[in-house]
Amino acid sequence: MSLSRQQRFPRARASVRAARQFVGDTLGDWGVCERRDDMRLCVSELATNAVLHGVPLGREFSVRLEREGGIVAIGVRDSGPGCPVVQRPDLGAPSGRGLWLVVELADEFRICDERVGKTIWAGFKVGSA
Repeated sequence: MSLSRQQRFPRARASVRAARQFVGDTLGDWGVCERRDDMRLCVSELATNAVLHGVPLGREFSVRLEREGGIVAIGVRDSGPGCPVVQRPDLGAPSGRGLWLVVELADEFRICDERVGKTIWAGFKVGSA
């Protein structure tokens, strides 16, 4: 059985917390406890990138969760131009670790170029439904 849920968020710093809460609540509704902290951290990083770099003024971003068997996938989509690049973090820099952290925590990672914007997906192996 597959499950999915999606929510849109405004381009605002408070949306990062709201996206993390949305993921936590959805996982709770689905009975997914394992790796919940990893997934919440990853959506925080992806939502932060969307707010700071991806979402044009006056637009929103969306967070989509999909569960198919033993995989939970989280996609963050924005309508901004450009494609993010995963970089090895500079230990002396105050930022720039977000995508690297997502790649390290997730079991699957991909960037999908959309007709307008892009979607960043992170997949996590969990117990089967």
